[in-house]
Amino acid sequence: MREVKPSDGIISLSPLRPDDVEAHLAGEDEQLVRWLNGGPGTREGIEAYFRHCREQWDTAGPLRAFGIRAGADEVLAGTIDLRFAGEELAPGQVNIAYGLYPSWRGRGLATRAVLLASQYAASEGAAEAVIQVEPENPASAAVAQRAGFTPGDPTHREHGTRFDWYLLDLQAPAR
Repeated sequence: MREVKPSDGIISLSPLRPDDVEAHLAGEDEQLVRWLNGGPGTREGIEAYFRHCREQWDTAGPLRAFGIRAGADEVLAGTIDLRFAGEELAPGQVNIAYGLYPSWRGRGLATRAVLLASQYAASEGAAEAVIQVEPENPASAAVAQRAGFTPGDPTHREHGTRFDWYLLDLQAPAR
């Protein structure tokens, strides 16, 4: 796997690694469980997921999972995942999902991570980034809007959950 480490000087993104498991478990809270993980993590489950993430990097699979790292010591502040394929995605679209641990929220780091992840996705050939947000999660919608995403048409999953879509053209000239 080639080294991938986008940075803006405040945060950097790098592939999740086995030594991130402890920090991830320590940072998981009710909001991450509800909006991102779908259930509380276990050590075995997180280790298996991080191995899967590494395999996706090693095989150039459709998932690119990054740790969001802050400060000179690159403390794990959260995660951001890019999925270059999925049932609801059109060719050329990439889905971005993110979450910060509680002590890192409210500092603009999620917006920075989305911008870096979008740049990476564009460099990998994605034409449009998508962020899907449940309407009850206004903080995530605010991140998408601060990062320049515009509202798209909402979708409904088969179990009835509504997701508001936010879209960003990755091929538009930078402003």
